[in-house]
Amino acid sequence: MIRSSRPAVDPRIAPAYGVTRDGQPLSYNRAPSPDLSAWVARLSVAKLHLQPGHTLACGLFADTAGIRIQLAGAFELATLDGVQDHTRGALFCGPHSRLMPVRVRGDFISIGLSLRPSACTALMGPVLPQYVDRVVPTRKWSPEYLLSLFDPAGSPEGWLTSLEDAVRRAIVEHKDAGPEPITARFEEIAFTDPAMSVAQAARELEVDRRRLERLVLRDFGMPPKQVLKRARALDMASHLRGVADGDEGEALALRYYDESHLIREFVELFGMSPRQFTALPQPLLTLTLEARQARRLEMMNRLAPGDKRPWE
Repeated sequence: MIRSSRPAVDPRIAPAYGVTRDGQPLSYNRAPSPDLSAWVARLSVAKLHLQPGHTLACGLFADTAGIRIQLAGAFELATLDGVQDHTRGALFCGPHSRLMPVRVRGDFISIGLSLRPSACTALMGPVLPQYVDRVVPTRKWSPEYLLSLFDPAGSPEGWLTSLEDAVRRAIVEHKDAGPEPITARFEEIAFTDPAMSVAQAARELEVDRRRLERLVLRDFGMPPKQVLKRARALDMASHLRGVADGDEGEALALRYYDESHLIREFVELFGMSPRQFTALPQPLLTLTLEARQARRLEMMNRLAPGDKRPWE
């Protein structure tokens, strides 16, 4: 299924950092500084103004674990542990196996840091499978410490620089542990060729399949087959929301056997068909998808950090 109409937008929401050609909201997001590129996947600041009295119903779907610092806004998240309410604070968010429903009230400011799967275990410990679809208070850094780093009147770039400095200090504490090269290379496969079989991925990486499965489960929180399925769906969702390279539409569709295969996997992961997904405003999810696609194109050397993105 190829997008044939503009994705819906919510006129009651005003993004602070601009919109795409299709009117989809954008965050301020960028690649990490070069010295952190083996550890950090992406940094972002999302800021949305909601009309008074409006409650935003949307979802989140991230393929990496990370830290989310909320400076403004009230959240209701449907996590694996049940519905949670969050306001100002700092949270550790595990990777998602499927769309996580979320409701937001009030103007929203969120600072996010996504960790590379190959580095999350070294920083956080080998427990990531326990945090899939879960949201918990930060433990590596206290919420009070993280919130103290950010002047509410500061600039997005200033906030991200402060967050990077905190990560640098944490890495120094873990100088005897580092990112896992095999997991890092599997992450690249998930971005470049998620239609690849797990057996072929093991051959490409020159590693025993069982070892690959153990490492991916440890570092991604789920089996490699599920990681690849999720990557296919996130790429297609990005295309449907208009935050992907438009020239890739046919190639993304060809990752599926046929349209019924696409619809079946999309409904499994997003809880709705591709057509329904396009027809509903998805502002928060679109912010995550856009940042992921920017990172994907940069990883594939099809976009240089700081360059104008195809959807802008």
